[in-house]
Amino acid sequence: MTVSQPAFNASNSIIVRLNIDNKIGMLASVTQTISEMHGVVGAIDLVQPEAGVLVRDISIFTHDPNHSDQIVTAIKNLPGVEFINFSDRTFLIHLGGKICIQNRIPVKTRDDLSMAYTPGVARICMDIYEDPEDAYKLTIKGNTVAVISDGTAVLGLGDIGPKAAMPVMEGKAMLFKEFANIDAWPICLDTTDTEEIIRTVKAIAPGFGAINLEDISAPRCFEIEKRLLVLDIPVFHDDQHGTAVVTTAALINALKFVNKKAEDIKVVVSGAGAAGTACSKMILQLGVKNLIGCDSKGAIHPKRNDLNSSKRWFADSTNPNHNSGTLKDVIAGADVFVGVSAPNVINQEDVKCMGKDPIVFAMSNPDPEISPDEALPVVAVMATGRSDYPNQINNVLCFPGIFRGALDCQASTINEEMKLATAHAIAGTVKESHLCADYIIPSVFDSSVAPKIAKAVRDAAIKTGVARRIKG
Repeated sequence: MTVSQPAFNASNSIIVRLNIDNKIGMLASVTQTISEMHGVVGAIDLVQPEAGVLVRDISIFTHDPNHSDQIVTAIKNLPGVEFINFSDRTFLIHLGGKICIQNRIPVKTRDDLSMAYTPGVARICMDIYEDPEDAYKLTIKGNTVAVISDGTAVLGLGDIGPKAAMPVMEGKAMLFKEFANIDAWPICLDTTDTEEIIRTVKAIAPGFGAINLEDISAPRCFEIEKRLLVLDIPVFHDDQHGTAVVTTAALINALKFVNKKAEDIKVVVSGAGAAGTACSKMILQLGVKNLIGCDSKGAIHPKRNDLNSSKRWFADSTNPNHNSGTLKDVIAGADVFVGVSAPNVINQEDVKCMGKDPIVFAMSNPDPEISPDEALPVVAVMATGRSDYPNQINNVLCFPGIFRGALDCQASTINEEMKLATAHAIAGTVKESHLCADYIIPSVFDSSVAPKIAKAVRDAAIKTGVARRIKG
């Protein structure tokens, strides 16, 4: 079986600072050594000249931290080169955290202070006391999301706890701001108790326009989200619904490309956790009738007696023919494989056993269910969760626009109609004339996506009666 090599990207890059003898060929010697060690040279900056030497910063793209250490060791052994230090570029951008608070208005004068704070603020407080809905227009509530996690199911890392989860939640807050101009706050809770999480979120909800649950392990995440739906603001578990929305959008276009209808296909889903359940539910909404969910023990069917409540849904609602066996057994003849489970659970031979023009979405990160390099020769369409291959199925495509639309119309919830409208809006961003095997889903940097989603979400919210604000 072919195993793909780690890809070069900025997340594994370093900057080395060197004193290099000011002689012809010295810089070339350094860059050649880096190349021989299979590193990729980026920017080369002259920091300053000193007597007989030049101080340079060299950016180097590497495979991983071990590869970085090997390159640094090789550089240290070069004659005429003094190693000063090196910095991990990813660690550098996280120093001090990635987000901050900035005032929208200045507080420079006595007048500024009297209006922004005491005594003028009292009038605003009493206005909201008399009409609580005014909080949406007179406070940050109308444009603010709480990103809440307990750090128990961080993508690719697992249960790392609330402190270690903070960089991910900060990153999520950055994406909200960058793609939808929403202010989001990372809130990592030092508890894994379901009841305590629910109480805490309910207690802080008045200050937010919506709640984004993130990286909370299954099956607790289902209970937490379900119980929080009583709040009068949207509660959205992105690991479930964000993944489902983007996966569904990709499937809509992949089926167009291979000219198949949803009601005619067989879908196999590997992974029966939060993402797998939500993906399956939304795929069924497209009209798919034959979907089989699989966990580590194989196909989920009614005769299994080891199922928790979320897996029981699979047994009751999918697998109409009650197929049993391993994942490799039931993938035979499938038109679509959706992986939200673990690395390398299928191989090229399994894909060859699928139906004509197979569609494979292998979304386990960082290592997918099958290596794209292995799958590409035998699939019609391939998608992953990675940024270094075409067709990246990434939640960032949907959640900024979904929340933007929900906040704009002051929605009380994010319902199934709003999610499905999002999937169709994302799919519709790719013109049919541009549709191809490598382009079934738009780029996360396509600035047209979030506004289209926001409009679709607003329209769906208004149509289904969950929008407080109809105009403006």
